[in-house]
Amino acid sequence: MIEIKNLQKVYDVKRRQSFFHSTREKVVAVKDISLRIDKGQIVGLLGINGAGKTTTIKMLTTLIEPTNGSYSFDGIDAIVRPDLVKRQINMIAGGERMIYWRLTAYENLWYYGQLYGIDNTLLKKRIEQLLHIVGLEDKADLPVETYSKGMKQRLQIARGLINDPKYIFLDEPTIGLDAVVTKDLHREIRSLAKDQGKGILLTSHYLSEVEELCDYIYIMNKGELVIEGTKKELTDYCFAKNSYEFAVQGMDEKISLKLKAYLNPLDKDLEVTCKNGYTLITSKAELSSSIAEFAIKEKLIISELHKREPSLEQAVLKLSQNLERKDIA
Repeated sequence: MIEIKNLQKVYDVKRRQSFFHSTREKVVAVKDISLRIDKGQIVGLLGINGAGKTTTIKMLTTLIEPTNGSYSFDGIDAIVRPDLVKRQINMIAGGERMIYWRLTAYENLWYYGQLYGIDNTLLKKRIEQLLHIVGLEDKADLPVETYSKGMKQRLQIARGLINDPKYIFLDEPTIGLDAVVTKDLHREIRSLAKDQGKGILLTSHYLSEVEELCDYIYIMNKGELVIEGTKKELTDYCFAKNSYEFAVQGMDEKISLKLKAYLNPLDKDLEVTCKNGYTLITSKAELSSSIAEFAIKEKLIISELHKREPSLEQAVLKLSQNLERKDIA
């Protein structure tokens, strides 16, 4: 388990006031955050640009030291023993970073394996296995500069697994990839967590990707964690009301008013609106069975009735709007 407690990063920044004069001030990039990542779990870290995600990942991957706080990997203090932690972790970035284009796939993996001090016999076997897993065994001896974006990203995954890490940091892993390659990578990411028991921290601007993959989500704003939870917990927090879409043959304004009167005892503040043959009902109460009972009682033929679940994207957008209003206030 990765356990982070009250982590903080403060930078001492020089700001120029004039051509001959500058001042120093402290900028808090990450403020007192605490989170955890269990093995076999995919955790999302969300936030707009400047929220502090990159700084957080740099601290967790031991690239920079925190100003305050602590974090440990399976009980190992990452600040005291970063050398031991580095052997347990790796990072897979989106785009075309962290691989050498003039080298072949095999040469890239051999180079990174040497950096981790992996025994040559074991390294050779592991490279062959990883190239097979990512489907590049037939392209192993071609220069990476001849690869497509999808092939380069598959090589990124192989590179990120070269030391058989217990924990993996995924930074925008599918950026710029088409839908087919993205689907394949999603399948591989799920397999790493669920089949191989690796703990994964994922950052992405594709909220549908986070919604699909993540078991638990943290959202940052201006260096602070503002909310955390499962996808359902976050949407329930942002949307206190349920929404139902209801369509019957012959629906008109008169029946709509009758429906509202029928449901009012369950929630006096419910809203009923009709548009394009559909009736949208918004309420704090659970109304599925009551709507069906009304249709049966009125001998209406139901063509559609379902509860509309808000998406993570809708929840994050609403949360962002609420945070902006607080800043203005």
